[in-house]
Amino acid sequence: GALHVTYRQDFSAVADAFVENFQTRDELGASVSITLDGESVVDLWGGTKNRKSGDAWDKDTVSVVYSSTKGAVALAAHTLIDAGDLELDAPVKKYWPEFATNGKEDATVRMMLDHSVGVPCIREKLPDEACCDWDYMTAKLAAEEPFWKPGTRNGYHMMSFGWTVGELIRRASGLSLGSYFQQAIAAPTGADFWIGLPESEEPRVASMVPFRPEKGAPLSEFTRALMEERGSIQSLALFNNGGFSPNSRACRAAEIGGGGGISNARGLARIYAPFACGG
Repeated sequence: GALHVTYRQDFSAVADAFVENFQTRDELGASVSITLDGESVVDLWGGTKNRKSGDAWDKDTVSVVYSSTKGAVALAAHTLIDAGDLELDAPVKKYWPEFATNGKEDATVRMMLDHSVGVPCIREKLPDEACCDWDYMTAKLAAEEPFWKPGTRNGYHMMSFGWTVGELIRRASGLSLGSYFQQAIAAPTGADFWIGLPESEEPRVASMVPFRPEKGAPLSEFTRALMEERGSIQSLALFNNGGFSPNSRACRAAEIGGGGGISNARGLARIYAPFACGG
């Protein structure tokens, strides 16, 4: 597919780097959007949205945005904090009493948001498609013994962030995570962004191609733990994720706040712009 590049002159280097990705790094399809003081200064998109079909990446093509979903979930939580419906330093049990078990009794809302609450993963093997079952995942995390005393250290809550913070949003707002996000963030900003994609939008979604490290490439300590230590937090967080697959309709329809949001660069720029500009 063709590349479409619109940019303010002083951002030409960004457009050059975008084009170079396709020329020399085997980029498939992508979008880049930058706003400055609320104005769009870079809007780039193009390539192919599906390697098999060869369909072009269009202006309104969207894809799974993986962990960028966490930022969207956090923004939604902060609108509830701003409204006084959720308190940053209140105990989690005020909103979600079931979570206050097994050493998590004193966990606070802040710990859920800053990755220090101690449930970065689940130890017990999760069944396939568990990630699509909201009540199952939140019950599992509520019952899980923390990997450290909540608030004493940080560890990336790779997928669990979507359910820990998402359940607080659900309890405080009375709406599901995806519905509240639409109402509080996506609709007011005009962002093409879903946590839980309607069937009607499926034709616009680009399929994801998994990253494959080159043979013999040096491995980071994180990657080594991931591959070699099956009981490690890294390995459990990535591989025991309840069957999350970005190309599955069931996963795209589910409200997976840790990594299953659907948007594009413009949608991401739109949700952040009001916050970057002081509201």
